[in-house]
Amino acid sequence: MKNEYPVEEINSFFNILIAHYLKVTRLELALDPKKEISSGNINLFDEISLRLQQHEPIQYILGETEFFGLKFQVNTNVLIPRPETEELVSWILLDLSKNKISAPKIVDIGTGTGCIAISLAKNLPEAKLTALDISEEALKVASNNAEANEVEVKFENQDILNLKQAFNFFDIIVSNPPYVRDLEKKEMNRNVLENEPDGALYVRDNDPLIFYEAITKLANESLGTGGRLYFEINQYLAEETEQLIKNAGFSTTLKRDLFGNFRMIKGIKR
Repeated sequence: MKNEYPVEEINSFFNILIAHYLKVTRLELALDPKKEISSGNINLFDEISLRLQQHEPIQYILGETEFFGLKFQVNTNVLIPRPETEELVSWILLDLSKNKISAPKIVDIGTGTGCIAISLAKNLPEAKLTALDISEEALKVASNNAEANEVEVKFENQDILNLKQAFNFFDIIVSNPPYVRDLEKKEMNRNVLENEPDGALYVRDNDPLIFYEAITKLANESLGTGGRLYFEINQYLAEETEQLIKNAGFSTTLKRDLFGNFRMIKGIKR
């Protein structure tokens, strides 16, 4: 393990595992450092250690992760939700609060685990949420997550690049589409490259904004004046993404994430 991960990360893994499997918090362990672990749990932890050494994400090992204060089921059919995406959800909620909009119609395109749609639904009980994904397996995960978090979201199996039916009218469209170019794969960690679904992450180098173009076109057709379009974006393509959205008739705002990277953009239809 020490050859694969820094000590701080190993300690983090240990604390997560004992909390999940043994229901022992970090504080409880500090108060009782000689607490014994059963032989069965030792064998379990040895097995998990081997999986971690093979760079399997701990979220897939546990079968769950936390996002926006909620628990989400995850498996290899869905992308593991990222903290940057939590910032996107926060931005939407803040905008709605400032504009005193309590019952918007929202569609989440490429929903994956359903983390965006479900987090919005949990915080906007009057809102009507629709979530789309091309993957039926991902939609099963998202549906389970909506049920577990006790929210209503309408899930639809749709290929956003080849829609079979007309888009409904919405107040807000949000999407965290695939945006990592093949040329950027060298920057990705092994646990991402070898485990998370390619279709949720990568785009071709010669057409990296294919999803942004398709979704922006749909936004033009289904948002009224003042309607809002929110994207998580590739930090290296922020300028190009903003220009695409401006060319479609939206006023735009780029937003940095906590790491200082341009990670989000908002378009308001003129």
